[in-house]
Amino acid sequence: MDPKARTQISTPARLKLSTEDRDFFGRLSRVIFMNPFSAEREALLGRVSPGHTGEALDLDPNAYAFVAEVNRRIDRLDRRGPCTLDQFGDDDRAAMQPVFLYQVYHRYVADLDAVIHKQLQMKGAAAPVAFAERLLAELARRGFTEEQRLHYFAVFYQLRRAFFFILDALVGDSPSMQQLRLALWNSVFTHDMRNYDRCLWNRMEDFSTLLLGETGTGKGSAAAAIGRSGLIPFDRRTGRFAANFSQTFISINLSQFPESLIESELFGHKKGAFTGAIDDHAGLFELCDAHGALFLDEIGEVGVPIQIKLLQVLQERTFTRLGSHDTKRFAGRVIAATNRPLEQLRSSGEFRNDFFYRLCSDVIVMPTLRQRIEESRAELEQLTALLVARTAGEESSELTDFVLQRLARDLPAGYAWPGNVRELEQAVRRVLLTGQYTGSIDERDAAGVDAFVRDLRSGAMNAQQLMRRYCDMLYRQSGTYEEVARRTGLDRRTVKKYVVAGDNTRAI
Repeated sequence: MDPKARTQISTPARLKLSTEDRDFFGRLSRVIFMNPFSAEREALLGRVSPGHTGEALDLDPNAYAFVAEVNRRIDRLDRRGPCTLDQFGDDDRAAMQPVFLYQVYHRYVADLDAVIHKQLQMKGAAAPVAFAERLLAELARRGFTEEQRLHYFAVFYQLRRAFFFILDALVGDSPSMQQLRLALWNSVFTHDMRNYDRCLWNRMEDFSTLLLGETGTGKGSAAAAIGRSGLIPFDRRTGRFAANFSQTFISINLSQFPESLIESELFGHKKGAFTGAIDDHAGLFELCDAHGALFLDEIGEVGVPIQIKLLQVLQERTFTRLGSHDTKRFAGRVIAATNRPLEQLRSSGEFRNDFFYRLCSDVIVMPTLRQRIEESRAELEQLTALLVARTAGEESSELTDFVLQRLARDLPAGYAWPGNVRELEQAVRRVLLTGQYTGSIDERDAAGVDAFVRDLRSGAMNAQQLMRRYCDMLYRQSGTYEEVARRTGLDRRTVKKYVVAGDNTRAI
């Protein structure tokens, strides 16, 4: 037989995408690699799947019309049997690889989420993954190598954890919260997952994240969302992922320790390194898993000597215990946070510039609660409902309505919430205990002044409202009708009339 003919017989026929399928799958590939919280991705989804009205990311994605359309098109390609990557030419193979991954991923969303919930309830070892071999077999049937199958299984699990901690753990739909989710996703996967998938997935420990924001804005929750969403390899031998994500994230509040103890807590010490060091002690850099992250809260509180030692870890990825010469390697990721103004600290020399530039691969500014409420009034309702559920152990619209009514009654319009979400959490508890929450007098006054100035500038008040609110503001500051009368040039009875009218308005 002619060798050339024999070669032709043994070579499988190449599959070729139609122009329509190539266009559809090409646009879908762009969607797959984009930040799911970006407006650009949402707009592109509308072009890929006409009639798309928004992706409810927390629901089962199999319900989405465009997922069904992907399955329909792949089924059409499978008419002569399941098609594999090696049956396509180079260009079409590159287009089909993310599409096959997309299909398999969506088939196992519910199973992956179940592992996450089970893991949250477990201590110690990682949870078993009963469906792992089925998922890996599906990837094998599409032509993925063993190495690729294990890698993408780990990415699937990472994606679901990122959705869980970024979407479900951070409540609120205001524009600033949407921007926060966008930023957190970028911190985990970068802004383009093509780059992440190509060369950065095993280099993310080189990217530190610095969280800035007022006290109580949720920097710890944001750090946990990043730290618990790292890539964790799947161990096929044990049928489990290599680590329990709930234990890969380690947090320390540096302001809680005196300067003399911070070094030992972070880097550890050898027995006898100092008075009281009666045993060897492993520091947090040593305890942090290679797949995890160490969160250094209140980084603005540490002195320059500690900053220099932290700088060495960030630059060289190495450290030593106190009293030891043995070099250890840190393979995790660093996340830091502060509520102090870093520009002032840097200007005064309290915070080293070289340390700052090593920390700021990614800088995320946390929105304040007052900003979130100004953008969306529903934000306060959503947060209150969540905090009531946490306090009561179950959702309760009745308790939520009660708390919201008392907050509206007791707090002035435009209350600044100086303690942010942390203050709101305590306000919910206080209302449930005592039936009231009046906030901070100073902050309440400041909020009233801010609201008054804002309404004055916008021309939102008539003459009566202007006098009532102005007299009310002065009365809050001075505490006497006589002083308000002196400042305004009005008689005492007129001042009292305006102040009482202001009190009645606030009580409604």
